[in-house]
Amino acid sequence: MFVKLLRPIGLCAALTVPALVLRLTGAAPSPLLGLALFGTAVVAASFVLAWAAEAAQVDISGGLAIAILAVIAVLPEYAVDLYFAYTAGSDPAYVAYAAANMTGSNRLLLGLGWSLVVLIGLAIARGRTGKTVRELTLDSPYRVELGFLAIASVVAFVIPVTGQLSLLLGCALLGFFGFYLWKVSRAEAGEPELAGPAARIGALPARPRRILVVTLFLFAAAVILACAEPFAHNLITAGTQLGVDRFLLVQWLAPLASEAPEFIVAILFAVRGKGADAIGTLISSKVNQWTLLVGSLPIAYLFGGGGAALRLDARQIEEFLLTATQTLLGVTALLALRFPRWAAWSLLGLFAAQFALPGQTARYVLCGVYALLAAAALIRNRRHVLPTLAAPFRRRPGTPGPEVHIGRWPETSGTRR
Repeated sequence: MFVKLLRPIGLCAALTVPALVLRLTGAAPSPLLGLALFGTAVVAASFVLAWAAEAAQVDISGGLAIAILAVIAVLPEYAVDLYFAYTAGSDPAYVAYAAANMTGSNRLLLGLGWSLVVLIGLAIARGRTGKTVRELTLDSPYRVELGFLAIASVVAFVIPVTGQLSLLLGCALLGFFGFYLWKVSRAEAGEPELAGPAARIGALPARPRRILVVTLFLFAAAVILACAEPFAHNLITAGTQLGVDRFLLVQWLAPLASEAPEFIVAILFAVRGKGADAIGTLISSKVNQWTLLVGSLPIAYLFGGGGAALRLDARQIEEFLLTATQTLLGVTALLALRFPRWAAWSLLGLFAAQFALPGQTARYVLCGVYALLAAAALIRNRRHVLPTLAAPFRRRPGTPGPEVHIGRWPETSGTRR
């Protein structure tokens, strides 16, 4: 078992060595080589983080484990984006990169991530039943995460409306994220279903398992923090040399690299027939992005020498508005805790359309389409609006209370024909 466990971890560790050597020696490779080496190190460390976070579900509450896994899986993205926001405090040009990285990763997660895991989950269900499956269903406890995301998605419109990301809003979002973590930590732990390296880590005796998980966390976090700055710097420099729009590179290439492990974890859930868990993980990641990540940006900007508000230009306002309306469609489509096939294809198609139709007019048209579809989904699922918005403030199943026995969350989830 130890040999099988060490192989993937050792491979990922080996992939980080060239970048760490460059970082420690202060050597400056060409931008393209630096981008490849530091990007590889970030992705390799992300896989280690994902395995450790999955294995940690053995020891902590299931809901909290999903939330922590979602945070850790996107830690590389956070490191890169916070570097951009911090640098923007002294160099205003970096404000655009901070906004680009955040909006790109956010839209990538929902437009590509949510859509793919739902379509894969439905395809797996069809293969098992031999019948067409039209929607993926989630268990009722997921309404809590959806409620947090619904509130955060509405608050998100404050950013494009005001044209800035203020320190006050950032602190409020961080407080809301803290409440979210406290809420999900109150749930009773269930038995996690692990696979691959995470399963082998989880099968270890308690003491060595916990020591290994903590060690992997510390190692991967150190690699990501060491490589985030040179990765971001080489990304921008390489784009300049190649004549590629640096905004687009920061918006799409960096998030695609940093979120690859998270997508793989979610896709593995879907392939194993756990489509609801896959979507649950990605919902939690969206909560993290709209609260922890967005809330941290003005604080990083302030520490970098900026003011009390990170001000956006016209292009950045459009990007935030497009991201907020996309999130609104995802939330409204899922209000009934059923993710229909039409919603998955709509999100995927509109995500692809933004590449085929660039430009300011096209972005506003896409915002309108997202808003119209969201309004239709909201009308269809209107009876679920109030229960969803109230869910974060109600006692969750499995939460101890007066004369209440602690029970497990319902474990059934699946698909509907």
